Amino acid sequence: MTQLGIGLIGYAFMGAAHSQAWRSAPRFFDLPLDPRLNVLCGRNAEAVQAAASKLGWKETETDWRKLLGRDDVQLIDVCTPGDSHAEIAIAALEAGKHVLCEKPLANTVAEAEAMTAAAEAAAARGIRSMVGFTYRRVPAIGLARQLVAEGKLGTIRHVRAQYLQDWIADPEAPLSWRLDKTKAGSGALGDIGAHIIDLTQYITGDTIGEVSARLETFVKERPVAAEHSGLAGTAGTERGPVTVDDAAVFLATFRSGALGVFEATRFATGRKNAIRIEINGSLGSLAFDFEDMNLLHYYDAADDARTAGFRRILATEADHPYVAAWWPPGHLLGYEHGFTHQVVDLVTAIADGTDPAPSFADGLRVQRVLAAVEASSASRQWQEIPQ
Repeated sequence: MTQLGIGLIGYAFMGAAHSQAWRSAPRFFDLPLDPRLNVLCGRNAEAVQAAASKLGWKETETDWRKLLGRDDVQLIDVCTPGDSHAEIAIAALEAGKHVLCEKPLANTVAEAEAMTAAAEAAAARGIRSMVGFTYRRVPAIGLARQLVAEGKLGTIRHVRAQYLQDWIADPEAPLSWRLDKTKAGSGALGDIGAHIIDLTQYITGDTIGEVSARLETFVKERPVAAEHSGLAGTAGTERGPVTVDDAAVFLATFRSGALGVFEATRFATGRKNAIRIEINGSLGSLAFDFEDMNLLHYYDAADDARTAGFRRILATEADHPYVAAWWPPGHLLGYEHGFTHQVVDLVTAIADGTDPAPSFADGLRVQRVLAAVEASSASRQWQEIPQ
C-alpha cells in the first residue's frame, strides 16, 4: 500500500481531533492509501514536542514552511486560526501538497476566492483539497441528505437551523483567539454559524440567495487568558476587548424559494453543542440535534393520520453512511467519528484522482454567506449573495 505522509499544522483542540482521525481511519476502514503521522508543526518547540508524543506524531517542526519541502509529507492538514489559512493552504497547493483546511475556509471572501483559485489550479495537476466541515460526516446527517435527494420530503419550504453553545456565557470567561477578529474573522457567526450554513445547503442540495441579519456582542471586554486549554482557559489580571460577535441571527431565502431561519450563539446557557436542524417539505419533515447525534427524526405526511408522527431513526445500521465499518447496530458513535469519516473520504478521493467534497469552492460559498450576514447586520438591509 502506498503511504500518504501527513504534516499537521496546529496541535490544540482541532489538532487533537484530526490526529485521532488520522490514526483511527486505517484501522477501521480499508483505505487505498496508508496515512502516516509524519510531522506535527507548531510555533512552540517544547509544546509541539509534548503534543507529538501524546498524539502519535513521528517528528516535529516549528516553521510550517519547512513542511513544503519535505519528501515525507504529501498532505498538509491546516488546523490553525483562520488568519493563516490562506497563506498556508495556497503555499502548500503551489508546492504540490494535498490540503485539508479547517473551517471556515478563510477570514474574508477575498482570501477564500484566492484559495479556491489555487485549489482549482492545483486540481488540474492532480493535487486535491478539502475544507473540514466534519458534521457532514455524521451518519444521521448523511441519511438526511439521502432522504431529501430521494424526494421523501417533496418540495422544501422551511429550513430552521441553530447552533447553540454556552462556553463564554460567563462574562469573566477569558479571551481566546476565537474572540479576536484579526485571528478568527468573526465570532459565533464564523466559528459555529458556518457549520449550519454548510449543513443546510448540503442536506437540501440548495444554496442561500439572500439574508437579513443581526449580530450582537453581549460582553465587550474580558480578562486576557493566562493559558489556554481547548475552548477554556485561565484568566489573567489584564483585560482586553472582544472584537467579534457573541451571537448571530438571520433570515434567509434559498434559491429554490424555501425560507430559512438561522441562529448561532455561544450564550445559550445550558446548551453545550446543540446543532438543531429541521427541514419541512410538502411530503414530510426531518429533525436532528447533535446533542443526540445518532438519531434522525422523520415525518412522512402520507402516513395514516391515526398513527402519524415523527419516526425515531437510530442511524447505527450497517446500511447507514459509514456505520458498517464500526460496531453492531445500537452501539453509538461520537463526536470524533466525523473526523475519521472525513479522512476516509479525503484519502479515497486522492487515491481515485477525484475532487473531494466539501471543496474550497463550497467553503467559498459559505464565506459569501458569512460576509452577507455581516453586511446585513451593519446596514440593516437584506443582502444578496452572488452565485
